[in-house]
Parts: sequence; C-alpha cells; structure tokens
Amino acid sequence: MMGLVAALCWGVTDYLVSVNGRALGVQRSVFYSQLIGLIILSSFMGLSSSSITIIREAQFTTILVCIIAAALTLLGAICLTKALSQGRTSVVAPLITSYGIVTTVLAWLGGELLTGYQVLGIAICFFGVWLVGVGHSKTTSTHDRNEGRAIFYALLAAGLYGCSFWVQGKYALKAVGPVNMLWLNYFLGVVFLLFVFRKGRDFYRINLKACGTLSAASIFNLGGFAAFALGALEGSVAIVTVISTLSGGVAAILGYLFYKERLVSGQLLGVILVLLGAVVLHLV
Repeated sequence: MMGLVAALCWGVTDYLVSVNGRALGVQRSVFYSQLIGLIILSSFMGLSSSSITIIREAQFTTILVCIIAAALTLLGAICLTKALSQGRTSVVAPLITSYGIVTTVLAWLGGELLTGYQVLGIAICFFGVWLVGVGHSKTTSTHDRNEGRAIFYALLAAGLYGCSFWVQGKYALKAVGPVNMLWLNYFLGVVFLLFVFRKGRDFYRINLKACGTLSAASIFNLGGFAAFALGALEGSVAIVTVISTLSGGVAAILGYLFYKERLVSGQLLGVILVLLGAVVLHLV
C-alpha cells in the first residue's frame, strides 16, 4: 500500500513539475520548488533537535559527500524540469525511472554482483529507451526538435539521479539518515541557485496559482518520500521500491488526461518496456 501511495505521489509530482516548468520557466520553477520543500521539511525537522545535531556533528568528508550528492540531485532536477517543460509528460516521466540502470551499473563497478533479474531489467530498459528515442517523428518541426531535446534531458536527469542515489546509498545515508539528506538537498539547492541564477525583479514575482502548484508539487514529493520510508520500515524495501517505480506510469496517465498527449505505437511500447524494466531491475 505504501509503495502505491509513493508511486501516486511521485507521479503527481512529475506532472506538477511539468505544469510549473511551462508556466514559470526552468529557473524559477526549480528554485521555488527547492525553497518551498526546504521550508516544509524544516518545519518538521524543527520538532526534533537531533536532526540538526547529526548534521552539525558529521565529519567533513561526510558533508563533502552530501554536497556532491546534493549537486547531482539539483542538476537532475534542473534537467528533469527542462525535459518536462519541453516534452510530453507521458514520454519523459517513464524515462526517468531508468535511473536504476545507472545505480545498478555503478554498484556493479563497485564490486557488487548482478542478479539475473537486474541484467534482464537493464536489457528491457535499454530496449524501451531505444524505442522511445526512435519513435518520434523524423520531421524537422519545432515540436519534434523539442521532443528530441526533452528525451535527451530526461535521460541526462536519469543519469544524474542514478549517480546521486548511488552516492547517497553507499556513503551518505548511513551517516546522516534519509531525512537529513533530503533536507541538505533542499538547503544546498536553494543556496546554490541564489548565487548562480541571474535574478531580475520578475524572478521573485509569482501569482497565487503558481504558488499553489509549486506548494502542491513539494507536498506530494515529500508525501511520496514519507510513504516510501514508512513502507520500507514496516515491510520490504524491495517491494516498496518496485511498486514506487510505477510513478512514471502515473505521470504518463496524467499527461494523457490533462495534456491530451498521444503516443505512437512504438513510443507506447517503449514506455511500457521502460516501466517494466524498472520493475524487474529492482526485483530481488
């Protein structure tokens, strides 16, 4: 049940990210998403002083690893927002679930053995990604060029997220915990974006509707994280992980319903294979 809740929350998050990216632009969308997430999570962390104590007492090397992981996550969020604002949600969101390929390959390079399910999952994902990539029209219209770029940014985001999750899983989470790592992701993201993005007067202007969709995206993202964590604590991490990868399918359905997105048969098969490969990849 918690895996399904996480998939639903993260699928809605991806859809809302596409809405925010198209309405506000990539820079403002990512910045305010990070800022609102930081505010919401900080309000919960403020109830427990132990979280701040863990971060404050962490070793320098641990904080450095957390910064690297946070930078990878931030770059992934920027690429994801760019992909969702340029391409179809029903194409981009399922492609993001292929981050498991990167995490699995990095774990293999680090000395872990791959199971038969993981090898099969990687092969299915690769074939699905290939079908999605070649499925869009070969014409040179602006829409098709944008979709090609969206697919590129989606795969780049998956790669960055995969690297970040591997770094967090191997080095950071054991030292600071998942909630503290998520808070560091938001905090470092806000600080970094404040110094990097060129900000004019219009950068800080958002209307009430945009504020609502940004807040909703942050709340659903944190809700997915909470459901995932609860399911992992009360049940099986493997089962929760497998079911939560269906978030790409949820986002694809929302894109179909609200954006009236249509896929050619090759792309539809590719999306299904990517999601199937992601599920198989996390089987134990």
